[in-house]
Amino acid sequence: MGKKKLCGHTAEEIFSLIEPLGYTNRHAVEIAHGIYKKGVHEISMLGKISGKLRNTLSGIFETGVVSPSYSEVSSDGTVKYLFVSEAGLEYETVFIPDGKRRTVCLSIQSGCRMGCAFCVTGKYGFRGNLTAGEILSQLISLPNHQEITHAVFMGMGEPMDNLENVLKACRIITAEWGVALSPRHVTVSTVGIRSGVERFLSASDCNLTLSLHSPFSEERSRFIPAEKTNPVREIVTMMTAYPLKKKRRLSLSYVMIENLNDTDRHLEALINLIKDSEVRINLLQYHQSEGAELVSSTAERMQYFKHNLVISGIAASIRKSRGTDISAACGLLAAGLNCHRKSIMTLDQD
Repeated sequence: MGKKKLCGHTAEEIFSLIEPLGYTNRHAVEIAHGIYKKGVHEISMLGKISGKLRNTLSGIFETGVVSPSYSEVSSDGTVKYLFVSEAGLEYETVFIPDGKRRTVCLSIQSGCRMGCAFCVTGKYGFRGNLTAGEILSQLISLPNHQEITHAVFMGMGEPMDNLENVLKACRIITAEWGVALSPRHVTVSTVGIRSGVERFLSASDCNLTLSLHSPFSEERSRFIPAEKTNPVREIVTMMTAYPLKKKRRLSLSYVMIENLNDTDRHLEALINLIKDSEVRINLLQYHQSEGAELVSSTAERMQYFKHNLVISGIAASIRKSRGTDISAACGLLAAGLNCHRKSIMTLDQD
């Protein structure tokens, strides 16, 4: 039997593990703070606890923090990391520096089973769910983790398809004894699984963004299979009716594709969908993958959409693309896994 891993446990759960050994909740909080806030990889390096406690813990537990196996830097400063779990699952994480803002984009699964037509991750297939500890490791194991100001669950996988681990990771990221980010600086993205969205809204104070693609159900279902069993209008209705508090944000992500979902007809339907609500819209450039025939809308067309949304009373923004040259932008994760795997093998051989 291997040692028990602490990363992925709440302070309360750590207390339940060490209480039989004669230790207190204060010790549990200090252990959690060392792992999540300080990013300590080895129990022997945990501070603020006695040497006796460190020795006791080292015999039974390990931090369980997973470090990246490979990294690649974009010309714009974005860094993409490849992680490999103990079970051999591969998944990618992106660190995005932007002025004073430092964002980490977390993966929830290795691959994805949603099968969205315009997403490279879906074409990679589903390999498995990540544990809460593996999700958290993507943040706390980075060399600049203490600079991170925002966390977004927008990497590989569908959060509502691994909801328990996502909720637990969100709790630890926002806890004072954990990473201690504000809930309004944590955003979870989904293509829309109704039961999961409903639970997430009530169980977490973090932000939620829904990938829309099209306001028309029959059109959306051709690109996002989840639409067939989880109609997006029902989910949007739930979001527009949900009472917001603590500056929480609910938003729609709209990837704009030329002559496909950027017509005036789409714009009008989009305005009617969320007018007079507090739901925001983020307009995104479509990132073309190898062999894809779709093309992103022009910058002028995206500005046209934004302008008309804003004058209709809807908060709208155009999200800047980052890391496209290393396949780190939205919808491109998993595109470089084969290349990364070869690079790691070459390094090992050296």
